[in-house]
Amino acid sequence: MAPKRTASEAPLPVPASAIPSNELIWTGCYTANGGGRGAGIGALNAGADGTLRWLGVAAAADSPSFLAVHPSLDVVYAVGEAARTLRAYRRSGDFGLEPAGPDWPAGDAACHVAVDPQGRFLVVACWGDGQILLYELDHDGGITARFAAAASIVPGRPSRAHASLMLDDGRVMTTDLGHDLVRVWDYAPSQGLRLDHEVTLPRDCGPRHLVQHPGGSVLVVTEYSIEVAVVQPSRESGTFTLTGIFPATSGGARPGDSAAEIALAADGRHAYVGVRGSNRIGVLEVDRGGGVLRPLADVPSGGDWPRHHLVRNGWLHVAHERSGDVVTYALDPASGLPGAAVGRAELASPTALIPARP
Repeated sequence: MAPKRTASEAPLPVPASAIPSNELIWTGCYTANGGGRGAGIGALNAGADGTLRWLGVAAAADSPSFLAVHPSLDVVYAVGEAARTLRAYRRSGDFGLEPAGPDWPAGDAACHVAVDPQGRFLVVACWGDGQILLYELDHDGGITARFAAAASIVPGRPSRAHASLMLDDGRVMTTDLGHDLVRVWDYAPSQGLRLDHEVTLPRDCGPRHLVQHPGGSVLVVTEYSIEVAVVQPSRESGTFTLTGIFPATSGGARPGDSAAEIALAADGRHAYVGVRGSNRIGVLEVDRGGGVLRPLADVPSGGDWPRHHLVRNGWLHVAHERSGDVVTYALDPASGLPGAAVGRAELASPTALIPARP
């Protein structure tokens, strides 16, 4: 791993220049109120060679730990995890962001936000109190209303909502770490989310993040058991069921490990799981239908505490919250395995890497 620069050697923000949206990556972080060293929503430029260049802070914000972008507008949404808020920002200049309306209230430890592909609403998951919140959007991407979904209640166990996924069929899927649940919802305009059904996963596995395979299955990474659960929909009813659980690493979980993000290659043939603690990326082969996974290799993530990663344009970008960097690897198109690191960008306490355009 390359040595860290001192503050005087750190790269300066890039002066204004025409930066195409498809080369821009927004970054989330923890600021002082979340125990981090960041300053707000950041911006990186992704070069053709895969290397990332720090552009600067796009908007000052308190612990914008996760971000989402509108599908067709230059609008970014950020949760304020410690402040229990959600806010919209509009693009200003090359990589600046300006607040678009006031902070909206969210739940305790709001940790994830996702936007409907049609731009009708967004969903926020709150780890601290288990709330799932839907916010409706207007034609300009502004937030107009807030609705709380039905709570998950299991006596003696706190709900820990952690992420949401917009399914290909228009429904919404959410995870609950505390209750080991995957929940599927329908969107009702002016009412919010209506529960369709739930899928129970093994006790104490801790479903965290999730991604949909091109074949229709959803792959759910489990934070506590370091596995990938596969849930698949029935062709007749659309009801999801648990069809398999697979190790997220080839070398097994180690003491102190916790899984973080899961991402798919564009063709769905490989999945990548970040494991904090031992600081690895588990590379898995996925069958054509998305129902069977086989661990191929574990590779060092290149830093400390790989909280989030992005697979894009043949590159793997890994954000390390504790070492304060994003390390980039080229992915072999045949094997799916990362090669040697091609670059390292320094930024404080990164927690999310979100492309400015899908």
